[in-house]
Amino acid sequence: MDMGQLGSILPLILLVVVFYFLLIRPQRKRQQEAVKMQNSLSPGARVMTTTGLFATVVTVDNEDVILEVAPGVETRWVKAAIGRVLTPVDDAVTGEDDVKDSAADDSDDQDSSSAKS
Repeated sequence: MDMGQLGSILPLILLVVVFYFLLIRPQRKRQQEAVKMQNSLSPGARVMTTTGLFATVVTVDNEDVILEVAPGVETRWVKAAIGRVLTPVDDAVTGEDDVKDSAADDSDDQDSSSAKS
Protein backbone atom coordinates (compact mmCIF):
# COMPACT_ATOMS: atom_id res chain seq x y z
CA MET A 1 0.00 0.00 0.00
CA ASP A 2 1.37 3.35 -0.88
CA MET A 3 0.62 6.59 0.97
CA GLY A 4 -2.09 7.63 -1.49
CA GLN A 5 -4.24 4.58 -0.76
CA LEU A 6 -3.64 4.85 2.99
CA GLY A 7 -4.57 8.54 2.89
CA SER A 8 -7.89 7.75 1.24
CA ILE A 9 -8.78 4.87 3.60
CA LEU A 10 -7.74 6.60 6.86
CA PRO A 11 -10.70 9.07 6.96
CA LEU A 12 -13.12 6.18 6.47
CA ILE A 13 -11.56 4.25 9.36
CA LEU A 14 -11.67 7.34 11.57
CA LEU A 15 -15.33 7.86 10.69
CA VAL A 16 -16.18 4.28 11.75
CA VAL A 17 -14.33 4.76 15.06
CA VAL A 18 -16.14 8.05 15.75
CA PHE A 19 -19.53 6.47 14.98
CA TYR A 20 -18.74 3.63 17.37
CA PHE A 21 -17.85 5.87 20.30
CA LEU A 22 -20.55 8.50 19.72
CA LEU A 23 -23.53 6.38 18.64
CA ILE A 24 -23.19 2.63 19.07
CA ARG A 25 -21.52 2.41 22.48
CA PRO A 26 -23.90 4.84 24.31
CA GLN A 27 -26.94 3.11 22.76
CA ARG A 28 -25.74 -0.27 24.01
CA LYS A 29 -25.26 1.17 27.48
CA ARG A 30 -28.82 2.57 27.49
CA GLN A 31 -30.20 -0.80 26.35
CA GLN A 32 -28.34 -2.63 29.13
CA GLU A 33 -29.65 -0.16 31.73
CA ALA A 34 -33.22 -0.57 30.43
CA VAL A 35 -33.01 -4.38 30.61
CA LYS A 36 -31.57 -4.15 34.13
CA MET A 37 -34.42 -1.84 35.20
CA GLN A 38 -37.05 -4.09 33.61
CA ASN A 39 -35.65 -7.18 35.31
CA SER A 40 -35.67 -5.45 38.69
CA LEU A 41 -39.41 -4.68 38.64
CA SER A 42 -41.27 -5.76 41.75
CA PRO A 43 -44.92 -5.60 42.84
CA GLY A 44 -45.88 -2.23 44.29
CA ALA A 45 -43.47 -0.19 42.18
CA ARG A 46 -44.85 2.90 40.43
CA VAL A 47 -43.90 2.92 36.75
CA MET A 48 -44.41 4.92 33.59
CA THR A 49 -44.81 3.05 30.32
CA THR A 50 -43.18 4.15 27.08
CA THR A 51 -46.58 5.55 26.03
CA GLY A 52 -46.82 7.73 29.15
CA LEU A 53 -49.27 5.63 31.18
CA PHE A 54 -48.66 5.78 34.94
CA ALA A 55 -49.44 2.61 36.89
CA THR A 56 -48.50 0.35 39.79
CA VAL A 57 -46.96 -3.08 39.25
CA VAL A 58 -49.23 -5.85 40.56
CA THR A 59 -47.40 -8.99 39.42
CA VAL A 60 -44.37 -9.81 37.30
CA ASP A 61 -44.31 -12.88 35.02
CA ASN A 62 -41.44 -13.98 32.76
CA GLU A 63 -41.81 -11.32 30.06
CA ASP A 64 -45.12 -9.79 31.18
CA VAL A 65 -46.08 -7.29 33.86
CA ILE A 66 -49.59 -6.73 35.16
CA LEU A 67 -50.17 -3.05 35.90
CA GLU A 68 -52.97 -1.45 37.89
CA VAL A 69 -53.85 1.82 36.17
CA ALA A 70 -56.81 2.63 38.41
CA PRO A 71 -58.31 0.90 41.43
CA GLY A 72 -59.57 -2.45 40.13
CA VAL A 73 -58.36 -1.88 36.54
CA GLU A 74 -55.46 -4.15 35.62
CA THR A 75 -53.76 -4.49 32.24
CA ARG A 76 -51.03 -6.79 30.94
CA TRP A 77 -47.89 -5.27 29.40
CA VAL A 78 -44.59 -6.64 28.18
CA LYS A 79 -41.58 -5.63 30.27
CA ALA A 80 -40.07 -3.78 27.31
CA ALA A 81 -42.99 -1.32 27.45
CA ILE A 82 -41.94 -0.06 30.89
CA GLY A 83 -40.12 3.22 30.29
CA ARG A 84 -39.01 4.02 33.83
CA VAL A 85 -39.61 3.33 37.48
CA LEU A 86 -40.86 6.38 39.36
CA THR A 87 -39.39 7.34 42.70
CA PRO A 88 -41.70 8.92 45.26
CA VAL A 89 -41.18 12.62 45.98
CA ASP A 90 -40.31 13.06 49.65
CA ASP A 91 -41.09 16.75 50.06
CA ALA A 92 -44.03 17.95 47.97
CA VAL A 93 -44.15 21.23 49.90
CA THR A 94 -40.77 22.23 48.46
CA GLY A 95 -42.19 22.10 44.94
CA GLU A 96 -45.03 24.45 45.92
CA ASP A 97 -42.56 26.92 47.45
CA ASP A 98 -40.51 26.91 44.24
CA VAL A 99 -43.61 27.79 42.22
CA LYS A 100 -44.44 30.68 44.56
CA ASP A 101 -40.85 31.95 44.43
CA SER A 102 -40.73 31.88 40.64
CA ALA A 103 -44.09 33.71 40.45
CA ALA A 104 -42.75 36.38 42.81
CA ASP A 105 -39.60 36.71 40.69
CA ASP A 106 -41.72 37.12 37.55
CA SER A 107 -43.79 39.90 39.13
CA ASP A 108 -40.59 41.66 40.26
CA ASP A 109 -39.28 41.50 36.69
CA GLN A 110 -42.50 42.99 35.35
CA ASP A 111 -42.37 45.81 37.90
CA SER A 112 -38.81 46.71 36.98
CA SER A 113 -39.54 46.61 33.24
CA SER A 114 -42.58 48.87 33.64
CA ALA A 115 -40.50 51.32 35.69
CA LYS A 116 -37.96 51.57 32.84
CA SER A 117 -40.63 52.47 30.28
